[in-house]
Amino acid sequence: MPELDQRDVDVELVGVTKRYGDLTAVAGVSLAVHRGEFFSILGPSGCGKTTILRMIAGFIEPSEGEILIAGKPTRGVAPNRRPTSLIFQHLALFPLMNVYDNIAFGLRMRGVSEGEISGRVAAQLELINLSGYGPKRVDQLSGGERQRVAIARSLIIAPTVLLLDEPLGALDLKLREHMKEELKAIQHRVGTTFIYITHDQGEALAMSDRVAVMSRGRIEQIGTPSEIYEQPQTRFVAYFVGENNAIAGRTAREDAGRVVVDTPEGRLVSRNPQGMEAGRSGLIFIRPEKLQCTAGDDRGSGPNALRGTLEEIFYEGPMVRMRVRLHTARQVAVVIPNLGRTVLPAVGDAVVVTFSADDAYLLPDGGA
Repeated sequence: MPELDQRDVDVELVGVTKRYGDLTAVAGVSLAVHRGEFFSILGPSGCGKTTILRMIAGFIEPSEGEILIAGKPTRGVAPNRRPTSLIFQHLALFPLMNVYDNIAFGLRMRGVSEGEISGRVAAQLELINLSGYGPKRVDQLSGGERQRVAIARSLIIAPTVLLLDEPLGALDLKLREHMKEELKAIQHRVGTTFIYITHDQGEALAMSDRVAVMSRGRIEQIGTPSEIYEQPQTRFVAYFVGENNAIAGRTAREDAGRVVVDTPEGRLVSRNPQGMEAGRSGLIFIRPEKLQCTAGDDRGSGPNALRGTLEEIFYEGPMVRMRVRLHTARQVAVVIPNLGRTVLPAVGDAVVVTFSADDAYLLPDGGA
């Protein structure tokens, strides 16, 4: 891997650890966030992602390691002295100030003249598509509008890095989907580096240039959304990001970049990204949308055919989800697009579930 040009890095963590007594919240995390990048840290509650954000912001200090912002060490630098701005989940807008004064607040604290403030606030309102909203009270705004005001208030001080701590968590589903598009569009227009904390994989995959997946204080994998989804490197990432079917087995042999695995469901073939040798136990992962399901139990002798009974069908508008119980009593999920022309098997039918070896991957049977 080529050495990273430090001029292209806005935030770097080097061996960062944070302990609270006997509890290690963050354990030896190293990562680099590129200039102008939308970088998300994804993980379940309690994995340490918000602790990392608060250390970057300066609200807490690492127990070990170093955090650099724009190439400069930050240990001992107070939050208000760092070139960062932080948006909390609950936004923390000032309820007694109108929209204009909320956005202008940071500039006034820095002693900027009212003439300059007026022009910069107007530019921010235009950026967030709320021109003319300056006199409105905060309680007159919708949830999405309040969200955009919080973004403008943070961006107006021109931070090197904007830190976002699950800012969409309090919004309803439809508004959250809309705000994902808005937030990514705003970041693209301003070019500011965003570090976004979330437990929602959909948010991370949809908005990010790269994603770091965390578990128990450690980074499991860093990659583009497609790399995280299509090429998970650990069992945790495979389970946590998206839905997955997992079938346990033991490797029989490697075969031209593929691996043959003996499982209770029969002999299966999959990709072997970690080069697991014969005789090792592992899990074959296959995404539900990579499976095909057809009625009947007399499928030919293909290597990846799982026989069972269709137990449930769930109609979800753009897709149809099926639950199949295999002959070994294991269940697998199958998702197919709703094309309106597909003839589906009926609940109770004998079915065969098939998949391509290129769409499955084997990982060691271990880890969280």
